[in-house]
Amino acid sequence: MVLACLSVAGLAPQAAAETIKQTVEGGMDVSITYPGSAVAGRDLAVSFLVENNGWEDKDEVVFRLSTDGAIDSDRMEVRAGRVPAGGSYGETVDLAVLPGASPGVHFLNVEYSQVLLENNETPREPARTSIAVPIDVRDRGRVSIETSTPGSIFAGAEFPFTVSVTSDEDLDDVSVRLVPPADVGFRGETLHTFSYVEKGSTLGITSRIVTEQEEVLSEHRVPFQVVVSYTDGAGEQREDSQTVTLVLRPRTFMELTTDGGIWIGDFFVAPYVSIGTIIGIPAGALLSLMFRRRFLAGRKEAGT
Repeated sequence: MVLACLSVAGLAPQAAAETIKQTVEGGMDVSITYPGSAVAGRDLAVSFLVENNGWEDKDEVVFRLSTDGAIDSDRMEVRAGRVPAGGSYGETVDLAVLPGASPGVHFLNVEYSQVLLENNETPREPARTSIAVPIDVRDRGRVSIETSTPGSIFAGAEFPFTVSVTSDEDLDDVSVRLVPPADVGFRGETLHTFSYVEKGSTLGITSRIVTEQEEVLSEHRVPFQVVVSYTDGAGEQREDSQTVTLVLRPRTFMELTTDGGIWIGDFFVAPYVSIGTIIGIPAGALLSLMFRRRFLAGRKEAGT
């Protein structure tokens, strides 16, 4: 039997937005910050920023927006007007992905234009540049479940088991369950609930699998299932899961445990035991352990 102990590591915020930057005539830096992905039928926000790092003022600074029909907004233009040397202007526009938008990459097309004022007085011909902003439209939000486990486990030791859950949208009523096979037991909580998980955050749960002392004579696989239930941004209840299979194998003659202990045959040396104690193990005891393991291996091959 395998026991597992779970504890919540916490939420680590992660950046979800992407930014396109360009420098145009006269040292004008243009930045567009946007979500890399969006869900059909949901809103999204795109931010526009200009920074005049040149020596001369810029006038008639304008962003004009157009789309392929999948994204819409009440405002399709951002006017900054005149931006003096050393000055800046920023604004955020709310857009929406239409409910019937097909999944895939859609583009928000931005035409940027400005007029450079020579000596801050004489206007030049307008300078224009086009920027294509890619937005990955999905039919539903994406929840990612990642696990970190050892390749194999053996009797009489502890092993780490970590779960990370991230989402590209805000989630409500989130629960994370670790479901073991029938012959596996647990110590501690196996269900963790959260009222709210912010978009782009990582929900981390740290577990400790504790195997029983009884030796395993044959290698077999032990499946664990991680189930995440939640309410998405549209108010729909959803469930995602991932199955992780670990190999439970016989212990070799000498094994190091993750907490610093050492198994020598059937003799366990705890992490706090001194090196002198290890050296002091009688040679006869070690030989006896070796013979015993060979005897058990022979019984396995003979099928008795």
